Amino acid sequence: MAERITGHTELIGLMAYPIRHSSSPAMQNEAFSKMGFDYAYLAFEVDNSNLEDAVQSIRALKMRGSNVSMPNKTVVHKYLDKLSPAAELTGAVNTIVNDNGILTGHITDGTGFMAALRDNEIDIKGKKITIVGAGGAATAIEIQSALDGVAEMSVFNRKDEFWERAERNVKAINEKTNCNAKLFDLDNLEMLKSEIAASCLFVNATGMGMKPLEGQSYIPDSSYLRPDLVVADVVYSPAETALLKMAKEIGCKCMNGFGMMLFQGSAAFELWTGKPMPIEYMKETLGIKY
Repeated sequence: MAERITGHTELIGLMAYPIRHSSSPAMQNEAFSKMGFDYAYLAFEVDNSNLEDAVQSIRALKMRGSNVSMPNKTVVHKYLDKLSPAAELTGAVNTIVNDNGILTGHITDGTGFMAALRDNEIDIKGKKITIVGAGGAATAIEIQSALDGVAEMSVFNRKDEFWERAERNVKAINEKTNCNAKLFDLDNLEMLKSEIAASCLFVNATGMGMKPLEGQSYIPDSSYLRPDLVVADVVYSPAETALLKMAKEIGCKCMNGFGMMLFQGSAAFELWTGKPMPIEYMKETLGIKY
């Protein structure tokens, strides 16, 4: 890394909290080096309390841009100049591009998740899925899967600060796509079990399973799962969450969050550089398995 830092090197950030576990700096810096781009990618511990100042620093330091993760994805749009159509529809941003001081927010989580499914030869078009969550990543996955042809979707969320967002997501899906979406209270475990039983894919699109919730799962036991169900988790640290461990034990096909991390990162890389990330090289070099 030190050998390629020059006086011309431009900075790209990752703003989230917590974030020291992230694999994105290693992935993006390796890709920049491989492709010959003079960028350096660093992680910054930023939450809602200092997010506005952090975004202003993108302009002040003439950074090329930044990734944004929890808990900032659904808040950062307030400090940007423009939003991509997908970011506007989902109300979430995970990538910022700085074009001469104009900051544009994009969301690549949904396309990244769908690309990871395709890379694993998992086809959910015309089928039913069940997903937990209504945060930035969950919203992007829900909207994108509906746009990409999922026929039915059952969304589960607690009646917390994200419940209204969950209601808006379901309303938008039903009004703007051909997918039939329904919202349920996550505390209704009987309904959760029933909806998973009727689905081809179950997704945990929340931080459940990562620190400080490591070892925990919204699924109480393996009776909620079955061998022909695909189980996906957006968490990649740890690579095997309690949910995925349970799913693997009964024979489910599983996908952790590394796939979404890789492909959403690839989409962000292309937004900053104009060139696609070398996916197969990144898998081999970083030992990414999902």
